[in-house]
Amino acid sequence: MSRYSRKNSVTDKTKDEAMKIARGTQRPGQSKEQTKLIAQGIQKGIDHYKKQQNAKARELDKKLKKAAASRISGASSIDNPSETVAAKCSRLPWVLLVVSWLGFAAIALAVYLM
Repeated sequence: MSRYSRKNSVTDKTKDEAMKIARGTQRPGQSKEQTKLIAQGIQKGIDHYKKQQNAKARELDKKLKKAAASRISGASSIDNPSETVAAKCSRLPWVLLVVSWLGFAAIALAVYLM
């Protein structure tokens, strides 16, 4: 016998959230049964979304662990050329900021002198 049940266990929070959404989109003259069916559909959608997000999180975690392991093994190697490229690129925003402020000061000075 398995340790965990394979039956879809839906939390009360998900049920409440699905029912709130179903009631918010309820049409005039719609029966309670129809609203419950809509809430069940929404609930299935929420569960499916949560499963997708969990799968994405697991994949991301695997990639991060793999990257950390390769970073540790690659730390003993010679300088990484990507680090020098990143250092050069980080100067560009600061240079652009200084140039834009100098341009702003020049325009403000020109307007003041007129």
